[in-house]
Amino acid sequence: MIQLDAPSVLLQWSTGGLLFLWVTTRHRLLGAGYGWLLRSSYAILAAMAFAIGLKFDFLPGRDLPALGVAVAATAVTVESFRLRHTGVDPTAAVVPLEAAAAEITPIKFGAVSASARSEAGRGAVSGSARSRATGVAVVDADKAQAKAFDPRLDLIAPAIGLVGLIVAGINAGDPAWLSVSRMLVGAAFLGVVTDSMLLGHWYLVQPGLSREPLVELVRWVGGLWLPEVALLLVPVGMVSVWTGTIDDGYAGMLGWFWAACVVTTIGLVFVTLAALRERQYAAVMAATGLLYLAILTGFGIDLVARASLA
Repeated sequence: MIQLDAPSVLLQWSTGGLLFLWVTTRHRLLGAGYGWLLRSSYAILAAMAFAIGLKFDFLPGRDLPALGVAVAATAVTVESFRLRHTGVDPTAAVVPLEAAAAEITPIKFGAVSASARSEAGRGAVSGSARSRATGVAVVDADKAQAKAFDPRLDLIAPAIGLVGLIVAGINAGDPAWLSVSRMLVGAAFLGVVTDSMLLGHWYLVQPGLSREPLVELVRWVGGLWLPEVALLLVPVGMVSVWTGTIDDGYAGMLGWFWAACVVTTIGLVFVTLAALRERQYAAVMAATGLLYLAILTGFGIDLVARASLA
C-alpha cells in the first residue's frame, strides 16, 4: 500500500525542492547565490537517490530520472554561474528601511522593477548609476532582463523528477492513484517546507529583501498540509493504525506521534505567518527558527506514515 525506501524519499525531496525554487526565482528578487545553494544541494540528494537505488533496489523508471534531476540541476547551476555578471544584482539596489523617503516607490512583490530583474549577476550597476538620495540603482531593466538567467530553466529538473515519482508511486502498491498522489503531494510538501527554512536564512545574505517570497512559501506549506494529511488518512491509512488494524510495532504509539506532527505543523504555519507580520527584522529570524521545527514535524507527517503503513 505504501513504501518507505531511501531512493523514493530522496527523489521526492529533491524534485519538490527544485520545483519551489522556481516558485521563488520566477519573481527575480533574489541574488544568484540562493539558486546555486539550492540547486547544488538538491542535485546531491538526487544523485544519492540514484546511487542508493542502483546499489540496493534498482528501479529504472525511478532511478534514471533521479540521475536526470541531478544532471539537469547541475547544468542549470552552471548556466546561472556563467551569467553571473549579466543583469542586475538585487542586493545592489537594496533601500534600507531607515532611509526610506517619500520619493522612493516601494518594491511590490511580483512587479517588474529595477531591483527585481535578475536572479544572477554582479557588476551591472555602476556607482555612478546610483542616486545619492535613495541608493536605488538606475539601470536599463529590459536589457538586463534579456541577458539575465531565465528562471524557467529551474522547471527542467522537476519535470524529469515527476516521471520518476509517478513510476515510484505505481511501484509502491495498489490502488495506483492513491500511491501516486501520495508520492507527488509528499514531494511538494517536503520540498516547500525545506525551501521555506532555507529562504529564511537567505535574509542574512540579502537583508533588504521583501518578506513576500517567504510568506508565499509558508502559505504553500499550509496549503499543501491539507492534501498531504488527507491522502495519508484515505484507507488503508493512518486511521487503521489508530484502530489497531495495522500493527505499527509500537502499540499504536507511531499513530499518535503522527497525529502530533500533523497538529504541530499547521500550528507552526500560523505562528510563522504571525511572526512575519511584525515589522522588526528579528521577526524573519524568529520565523526561520519556527520553520526549523516545521521541517521536523513536516517530515514526520510523511515518513512516520510510511514507516507505519509499509
